[in-house]
Amino acid sequence: MSNKLVIIPTYNEIENIESIIEAIFMLTVPFDVLIVDDNSPDGTSIKVNELQNKFQGQLFLEIRAKKSGLGTAYVHGFKWALAHDYDYVFEMDADFSHNPKDLEKLYNACQSGADLAIGSRYSNGVNVVNWPLSRVLLSYFASVYVRLITGMKIADATAGFVCYKKQVLQTINLDRVKFIGYAFQIEMKYRTFVQNFKIEEVPIIFTDRTKGQSKMSGSIIKEAVFGVIMLRIRKLFNKL
Repeated sequence: MSNKLVIIPTYNEIENIESIIEAIFMLTVPFDVLIVDDNSPDGTSIKVNELQNKFQGQLFLEIRAKKSGLGTAYVHGFKWALAHDYDYVFEMDADFSHNPKDLEKLYNACQSGADLAIGSRYSNGVNVVNWPLSRVLLSYFASVYVRLITGMKIADATAGFVCYKKQVLQTINLDRVKFIGYAFQIEMKYRTFVQNFKIEEVPIIFTDRTKGQSKMSGSIIKEAVFGVIMLRIRKLFNKL
């Protein structure tokens, strides 16, 4: 058993799940993997269950009753990680938009002093492959907007490829995390920021998925836009 856990939330990722799991276990640095599946009708959890026979003691599966949002899936995974005493906890997508080899970069950053290491698309220019210009601009200026509202000096506030030290997740009250879409990524960084933990951005190249369907929607964007304002207001009134 490793002291490093990669949490991958899934919903209908049958086209990617086997490849991403095997890619992680091929790395030189050992990682355990927790799949949090929202009862995918395409058989994602069945495939993970099969792979558990091959990767015993390294690959774990939690199945939730229904699709309940990215944020709640990660909170479920964080609580599982803390209950099993992992020292480093990673967020990662199942679709290879995050290069598994970059897990080692995030781990090294936390070993070198960061409490939260962010796989950043924008800390060293714009490093996004296969996204239309409209999506790049939306993502980039979302981070600019977050910086203006929150005061965080983070180039990629919506990044979903990160590593937390255990102490960060122990300090944050996970039961008070409000958002379930991509605003969740902003909220977790903001909660880390207000607790004065050290945050470091690690440049990565983000490549859009080639298999499966994106989970982005208008409601997710709306939550992120108004959620940032609500985070700031709650902080001002000490209700974060």
